[in-house]
Amino acid sequence: MSLRTLPLLFINLGGEMLYILDQRLRAQNIPPDKAKKVMNDIITTMFNKKFMEELFKPQELYSKKALRTVFDRLAHASIMRLNQASMDKLYDLMTMAFKYQVLLCPRPKDILLVTFNHMDAIKDFVRDSPSILNQVDETFRQLIDMYNCLPAGEFQLIRQTLLIFFQDMHIRVSIFLKDKVQNSNGRFVLPTSGPVPWGTEVPGLIRIFNYKGEEVKGMEFQNGGNYVSPLREGSYDLFGDRVLKLGTNMYSVSRSVETHMSGTLKSSASHTKENVVPNPLAKEELNLLAQLMGGLELKKPSSTDHSFRLNLFTNDEEEEHAALTRPEELSYKVISIQASNDQERNKELSRIMGEFRSEETHVQSTSKGDDLLALMDGL
Repeated sequence: MSLRTLPLLFINLGGEMLYILDQRLRAQNIPPDKAKKVMNDIITTMFNKKFMEELFKPQELYSKKALRTVFDRLAHASIMRLNQASMDKLYDLMTMAFKYQVLLCPRPKDILLVTFNHMDAIKDFVRDSPSILNQVDETFRQLIDMYNCLPAGEFQLIRQTLLIFFQDMHIRVSIFLKDKVQNSNGRFVLPTSGPVPWGTEVPGLIRIFNYKGEEVKGMEFQNGGNYVSPLREGSYDLFGDRVLKLGTNMYSVSRSVETHMSGTLKSSASHTKENVVPNPLAKEELNLLAQLMGGLELKKPSSTDHSFRLNLFTNDEEEEHAALTRPEELSYKVISIQASNDQERNKELSRIMGEFRSEETHVQSTSKGDDLLALMDGL
């Protein structure tokens, strides 16, 4: 397990979340000024300096529930509100998209190129807001400083850590199903064609060497695919051509996106186990999560800001149906956590941990416009 995985997981999932929200804001004809405010507020919160400082500290990944709680808070950092069903769908799309990208990376280090593609897109979202752009660029430089010097073995550990995190998530996504890159059981189809990893050769030749290291014989074989040599290596600098397309916006062309919750028996069993079995490191995880959330300075909508509800489904009926039919084992119980400012954090953490109970708070929706609002107020 790598202790350097969390920043990559958070930034890539955050990038996918912004892609989806941008597409839905345009699809629902939200006024451009409101849509811009939502994107700016979320990105400002996401790249908050204190939050990033906590995020970049070496640490283990925490549970899916804890990560989901962070993104619940992040998605409601502005005037936009999501019902539980829409939030569930948003999180499902985010996680499955990044899982697909991790699986298809030609080599472990290319996960960094996926991250840089997301960062490039995020910078484009705030290109007209210099102060926010500076925040994003600062994090970009942190990524370059931390990850560019890592050996291949560390990137392999990062990839393994991510795949372990995603291994029991098999939610079907309509875009992947239509493109035939995902099977009906929710598992992805790995291609047997395309560019090979940079620094490697197209398979199909066996070389035999003598004891002096001289090549004495070569034998060709059928590789079973249609592989080609890569054109060039992607850029790992602040600016440049990433070459790899994984991590770019797959919603740039208007397409209907649906998720299907049936999953597999293994997936269901795994989610059920996580809901029922207590986490022996729950207090430590709560400590970390409260620290992370303490760095998120959310802006409460003022009386002049008119909040609106975003629906990730085609209509309200579909959203209501999804909420009613989502299997219990695939539901994420939202953890309500109080995290105060730095000067009060130690006292607040002690209070939180003293009051910790194994039962987690599940916020029930009182109306379509206020779903998860109670959670946000509580934070």
